[in-house]
Amino acid sequence: MFQLGKTIVSDDVLEKDFVCNLTACKGVCCVAGEAGAPLDRDELDILDREYEKVKPYLRPEGIAAIEQQGTWIERENGELETPLVDGAECAYTLFKEDGTALCGIEAAYRDGATQYYKPLSCHLYPVRLQEYTDFVAVNYHKWQICDDACELGEELGVPVYKFLKEPLIRKFGPTWYAELEEIAEMKNNS
Repeated sequence: MFQLGKTIVSDDVLEKDFVCNLTACKGVCCVAGEAGAPLDRDELDILDREYEKVKPYLRPEGIAAIEQQGTWIERENGELETPLVDGAECAYTLFKEDGTALCGIEAAYRDGATQYYKPLSCHLYPVRLQEYTDFVAVNYHKWQICDDACELGEELGVPVYKFLKEPLIRKFGPTWYAELEEIAEMKNNS
């Protein structure tokens, strides 16, 4: 681990390889697990405000789940996340004809219907953030369903931080990311 500004970054972010392989995994990350996508507090108002713009991209089951549970939920432990459809996939998930899961929010964004790309936690995956009083931990999260992404990343030689350049800049800014690249370069040369 190393410190970068007000973050503590896991070495795995620099050392592990990763490239999403949607053809292999079919977007199972939108379906698997027991919880929705983690949300930052500042994303709650965005989801509330942008819902009507995103709604036309969603499946009837997702709309029903959102209209019953809300555009976001808070668990008993205080964690904020997207609602699920019948305890399964994220309510914002849509499916292609071949069964591949995609993000309805991202589909709306790509069509210009909203300026909100998708939840930051989804954009940042396989990095997970843990906020503490004085710093944010930036950790690589290993999930078996992403084994194909790890293999493709290794085959292509793309480390996690390079694959996640856009979302890391979205969260921490271009200066932070440039410093991360410098640290990676120093570690590679040592």
